[in-house]
Amino acid sequence: MEPTRADARGNRARILEVAEEVFGRGGSAASTEEVARLAGVGIATVFRHYPTKRALLEAVLVKHFDRLCGQADDLAGSADPGRAFFGFFRHLVDDAAGKLAIIEAFTDAGGDARDKADHRPLDLRAAFGVLLARAQEAGAVRADARLEEVYALLVGVSRAAAHLHLDEQVRARALGIVFDGLACGEGAEKSRPEDA
Repeated sequence: MEPTRADARGNRARILEVAEEVFGRGGSAASTEEVARLAGVGIATVFRHYPTKRALLEAVLVKHFDRLCGQADDLAGSADPGRAFFGFFRHLVDDAAGKLAIIEAFTDAGGDARDKADHRPLDLRAAFGVLLARAQEAGAVRADARLEEVYALLVGVSRAAAHLHLDEQVRARALGIVFDGLACGEGAEKSRPEDA
């Protein structure tokens, strides 16, 4: 009996969800077989939806970046732009290890992370820029900090947290130092997340 369209959509969503977790943990060492097993489907079902490992990983990257962009868009209307900006900065650093593992797996599977995924990284950078601009308008982030510089700090701290396997306290202190450098005046302290 052929699966219904609803069943196929459910399988596809479950495969993507599991694949994000599996490749986010295991990077290139993770396999589509493990994805199939944990999703509760056969390997043929995975390949029916995603003919190659590269296609699966590209879909995972698109989903991952879309979710991050959606979170940034939701925060753009926050009543406390400083807290929204610093909180999202922290979230991106915390998310970095999994994202980089997925990108590594995608690259090893023959993908080009700079060109693929419909320019989602550029969309994320733009969404991050909106949060930065709103935090600056609110006086929570220094006005002379440009997106290029702040994004470079974000990338640097994210890569350090992911590759150096910083423990939670070291990562929190490092972020505190970065946030102190970005903060503008006494009012900014109140806008920063409490655990910064």
